[in-house]
Amino acid sequence: MTFFSQSVCEKIRYYVYILKDPRDNSIFYVGKGSSNRIFNHVIDALENPKESDKLNRIREILSAGLTVEHYILRHGLDSNLALEIESACIDLLELDTLTNAIKGHNAWERGLKTTDEIIQHYDAQVINITEPAVIININNLYRRFMKSDELYQATRSSWKVAKHRRDKVKYAIAAYRGLVREVYEIDEWHKKGERWEFTGKIADSLVRDKYLNQSLDNYVKKGSRNPIRYTF
Repeated sequence: MTFFSQSVCEKIRYYVYILKDPRDNSIFYVGKGSSNRIFNHVIDALENPKESDKLNRIREILSAGLTVEHYILRHGLDSNLALEIESACIDLLELDTLTNAIKGHNAWERGLKTTDEIIQHYDAQVINITEPAVIININNLYRRFMKSDELYQATRSSWKVAKHRRDKVKYAIAAYRGLVREVYEIDEWHKKGERWEFTGKIADSLVRDKYLNQSLDNYVKKGSRNPIRYTF
């Protein structure tokens, strides 16, 4: 395997690199590193028994008698600039097509957004919810550009909701990163194992338009592990 000499390591500074699959010429990993970091992934795949999308992809390439293609995208960088370029590349290529386990540096704060999301991010108004509602934080389930039914399914199931709460709740608010992503009117609650899920529909515009894309800073506290919060 090729490695950089000490002279190259000292001169190249920080860099952003990509790994390509020679079988279909696809980019499957974007990274930031220095020295011989770019080559460590193949070494890990050969010497480390752990499973991951990235390592398994590399093993498949090697098993086919081929080699992973390594490219330096930009070099001679400082650490912060390399992080920004890496993050922009991940956004551009879309995480779903890559084997990167996490998004790039500051991906939410400064990463890829639609123009509507930019408006939400900088112009969202802090709201006070007057209807009896449950705010459901779906951070771990949310995906960029989810279809409306996917968002509904991620929001409706399945949660720990006590009976005295279920009887009062009329609306469910899907929350992601402290913003209202959708508002649903609840029809019924159903038992799902030891938890509960609701069936319902998108709320009437008179209610929905008051809250959609607005800030939940009055309700969602940073660091809270409970995905459920009530407005009453």
